[in-house]
Order: sequence, then C-alpha cells, then structure tokens
Amino acid sequence: MPSFDIVSEVDKQELDNAINQARKELATRFDFKGSQAAIELNLKDNKIELSAEDANRLRSLHEIVVAKIAKRNVDLRNIERKDPVISPLGHATQEFKIQQGLEGEKAKEITKAIKAAEFKVQCTLQDRQIRVTGKKRDDLQAVIAFCRGKDFEVTLDFKNFRD
Repeated sequence: MPSFDIVSEVDKQELDNAINQARKELATRFDFKGSQAAIELNLKDNKIELSAEDANRLRSLHEIVVAKIAKRNVDLRNIERKDPVISPLGHATQEFKIQQGLEGEKAKEITKAIKAAEFKVQCTLQDRQIRVTGKKRDDLQAVIAFCRGKDFEVTLDFKNFRD
C-alpha cells in the first residue's frame, strides 16, 4: 500500500552554515568592533541565542542572523523568535527556538484539513510526523498538492514516498 510522511524539519547543516556566515559578518562589521556581541547555536536544544551590550546592537545582530538564515533557504516559519530580554544594566539577549517536527496542535490541524478534503487516505501521527497511506498513488499525490497549496504556517516536507 503506497504511503509517505509529512514532516516539518529545518536542515541543520544549512542552519549551521548560516550561523557561521553571520559570525563572520559580525567579526568584520565596523559597528561591532570591540563589542561583546555573540551568536550561539545549540543544536541539541534547538535554539539560537543572541547577546549584545544594548538593544540597538541586538537589533542589528537580529537582522544579520535573519538575513543569513533566509539567504541559505531555511524557512523562517520554523524559527520562533522570542522577545528580547534587556537587563537593567543594558545587556540584551534574544532567543530563537527552532521547531523540528510537527507539534500536536499543528499535526491535528493538518490531518483535519486532509480529512475535510475527503481524500481516500488514512492519516496517522507517528513520532512528530504524519504518515499518509492510501490505495492509489494518485490519491497520495493529490494530498501532496493539497498540502502545498494550503498554508499551515510551518514548512512541510514530504519524505519516504513508497509504493
């Protein structure tokens, strides 16, 4: 029986490359000369931490990181940007949370949309991804086209297409 998986993942290698490019730009920019600004990527916890002396430098650092991530074709919909935290002394930090896999509510929303469209397929949630199975390959391709045409506010990738 043909099947495929709907997943929502960020390519960690591309993200690492984007952060390295942002660090290089940070080292060469004149407005950051002698500053304590830093960009930390923690792939284990799926987060990026930005820190700077003040809110203005943090805002510039934010723009650098977002531009480099977008340039490497990493979808920004899977990166949740938290509000900056500014201490009374002026030191500012900000955290980006990287979403890997489909969370419970988002997965339910996607399966409801597929079922509401009345395709002849079954959807099951397995380990932060949705497995879609059907009798015909054409039905599965129609589900893929449907999911691509609808915006679920996360990146959707389709893997493990099997006959």
